[in-house]
Amino acid sequence: MADPSYAPNYDTPEKLPHKSSRGKKGEIQVIYGPMFSGKSTELLRRIRRYRVRNDSCILLKTKDNRYANDEDKVVTHDLFNFLDAFSCDSLYESDVVSDTHDVIGIDEGQFFPDIIPFVEDMANRGKIVIVACLDSDFRREPFGTICQLIAKAERVTKLCSICHYCKGDAAFTARLSSEQAVKVIGGADKYKPVCRTCFFSHGHVV
Repeated sequence: MADPSYAPNYDTPEKLPHKSSRGKKGEIQVIYGPMFSGKSTELLRRIRRYRVRNDSCILLKTKDNRYANDEDKVVTHDLFNFLDAFSCDSLYESDVVSDTHDVIGIDEGQFFPDIIPFVEDMANRGKIVIVACLDSDFRREPFGTICQLIAKAERVTKLCSICHYCKGDAAFTARLSSEQAVKVIGGADKYKPVCRTCFFSHGHVV
């Protein structure tokens, strides 16, 4: 299990990056963008690809059962694509990642308070860590510490959706309800992907 007391200190030898027991270098991959842009789909595609080459993979997700009877799955919005996953509120407390895992996939990474120390820790231990996440909230403000995570990643992929109103590229997420809390779980009933123009032109968006 990862050390929950981990704090970045690159002057300490045991915290320096090293290869895994299988001789592989670790790295951080971040897949980000608005809702309905295919982030979970891309995460699952990469996990399946690593499994083809016989890497040991594990998926972690927040406790959210919007689209599946069993909460222990990562499910895409179209309901056609899913893989088994471990649900948790804290990545360190999940207690399921072991030294035998080569690849760790994390869905809805913006909701984990320990996302940066955990991901840094795992990558420095020689694991490939793939995080699918929102980069901004319904106000177009940075979502948690995701922007800092992007700065630490070797590979970043920004995805766009299709604007609900004009059908152009959508880089942002509009909330349809009047709720002001940053974390409000919902799907198409509460959120729509929007472009810059439509974000400002529709009063309920801002």
